[in-house]
Amino acid sequence: MARRPTSMMVNGQRHELFVEPRRTLADVLREDLELTGTHLGCEHGVCGACTVLLDGVAVRSCLLFGVQADGADVVTIEGLERDGELHPLQQAFHESHSFQCGFCTPGFVLSALEILDRAGDLDEASLREALAGNLCRCTGYQSILDGVVLAAQRMATR
Repeated sequence: MARRPTSMMVNGQRHELFVEPRRTLADVLREDLELTGTHLGCEHGVCGACTVLLDGVAVRSCLLFGVQADGADVVTIEGLERDGELHPLQQAFHESHSFQCGFCTPGFVLSALEILDRAGDLDEASLREALAGNLCRCTGYQSILDGVVLAAQRMATR
């Protein structure tokens, strides 16, 4: 299949790629750009493990073709830390022990970041509903919620 020229900004760095139209954005990120923090779970858009931000919106990268990100700004979990410092959401997840195996963590962090950027301060019930599209196999939901709440408090005071 003929590859298509595709240009995207990923974690602040411009990438010019030639991508087969049938390849998913998740595969392009993981295989071509070696950004393996984007996890592949169900590959059907159900679990949320592959969530990335596309132009600021949380999307399932297993459901998008890489060529659909042409001209877009993509942020993966690797793009959140700055100069060796964790993003406040990553730090809050760490302090709240918001992970067990860690497989779901990148998807939860990026989903939560979009929610907090869009909606700001939410109550616990609203956060639970907003994060319902991400699945945790270890049932760590309360500690994940604790991490998001802690991050929201810290980010509101910045």
